[in-house]
Amino acid sequence: MRYEEFTGQVQARAGLPDRQSAERAVRATLETLAERMPDGVADHLAAQLPGEAAESLRRVVAGDETSPRRRADARSHGEPFDLTTFAGRVAWRSRVPEDTAVREATAVLEVLDAAVSPELMLKVGHVLPADIRELLPSTRATED
Repeated sequence: MRYEEFTGQVQARAGLPDRQSAERAVRATLETLAERMPDGVADHLAAQLPGEAAESLRRVVAGDETSPRRRADARSHGEPFDLTTFAGRVAWRSRVPEDTAVREATAVLEVLDAAVSPELMLKVGHVLPADIRELLPSTRATED
């Protein structure tokens, strides 16, 4: 999937007014997701995404060596936080209210689910806590 298609689908699913809003939602969601996941999973995810989207993940993984994210435990396990923190970080990065951030992040995760292999999305789901995992379309589908 090309980046323009990825952001276009996010824009449509989230009901965003323009491409820039969709790009901001994609960046904010993927950067926050990368903070929560082990670096190896984030690297695999980046490998299956278009370059511009992958860059959001790689920027966090590469990060500043002095940041808390670069601690050895953070690299192998991801930074531990829940949906409230996830929503707050996406909202802060996107400059939108938290309820809007959750709606936009859900749209990004839906497009992400369609863009990468099902096996990789299973890995992503396994490394997220249950409350964030609820935003994934595969998790929502199994609840019916």
